Amino acid sequence: MKAASGDLPIGDGWTYEVKWDGMRILAHTDGERLVLRSSNGIDATIRFPELAGLVAAVGNRPAVLDGEVVAFADGLPSFAALQNRMHVSNETEAARRAATNPVTFVVFDLLHFDGTDSTSVRYEQRRELLEQLVVPGDHWRVNDVHDDGEALLEAVTETGLEGVIAKRLDSNYQPGKRSPSWRKIKVRRHQELVVGGWGPGKGGRSGRIGGLLVGYYESGELRYAGRVGSGLNDGEIDRLMECFEPLVIQDCPFQELPPTADAKGAVWLQPRIVVEVAYGEWSPIGRLRHPSYLGQRIDANPSEVTRE
Repeated sequence: MKAASGDLPIGDGWTYEVKWDGMRILAHTDGERLVLRSSNGIDATIRFPELAGLVAAVGNRPAVLDGEVVAFADGLPSFAALQNRMHVSNETEAARRAATNPVTFVVFDLLHFDGTDSTSVRYEQRRELLEQLVVPGDHWRVNDVHDDGEALLEAVTETGLEGVIAKRLDSNYQPGKRSPSWRKIKVRRHQELVVGGWGPGKGGRSGRIGGLLVGYYESGELRYAGRVGSGLNDGEIDRLMECFEPLVIQDCPFQELPPTADAKGAVWLQPRIVVEVAYGEWSPIGRLRHPSYLGQRIDANPSEVTRE
């Protein structure tokens, strides 16, 4: 279930949580082993070995938990720090990185427990069950809830967190849906975007990625949103070049060809990779101003990326 963008709702029927800048994960345990899956079905179990204790934390009983895997830097959630963990497929390397850059699984919902589907249960009841079930550990905890949304939004703004999620107390869980029963209010301007190509750099980056050509879907078509070069370091460029190699195509995937300055020398790609970008604002013609690359998202479906 995903949240719809909107203004902060006020009223007795709502509760409020911090919106964490992390990777959405569904944690499945059959009472003996743990499987972690991203919201688009990728098996992420090997990437986060420090979460293995979740099996015992739910009393070695079958359960499905919904939450966000978060990495911290200087006391604040850091999507850049999470990049160091998200793209590891080697068990030994994952364990090494877990020791030096551990994550926290912030759990916020309970979908199944002991063979019973709880998605049709009211949110406030699911929340009660969740708090009773999950024993907090060094690398997981249940997300805090707050009654005063305005006070939480003010605190989140002052602290520099991403935003607030408001949830209707009487809402059920709607798998795969983006529902107004969950409302996200962002403080920082972030946007998921689909990579449709890359433009070459200059000097030391000649022949390599100088900027990503990104867009979003509208009425089934990929609309161009701009070129993102800021925030890309050499290590990430090398990794992305490997990811992009099998996706190269001849024709531009965007509904309209990007401006000449962006399209010159461009390498076009099948629109299968999603990245997260920070930006200043949208221009009147739908282009990002002052965009900066934050990282690749493996927990997002490209076809569902729209302008927020």
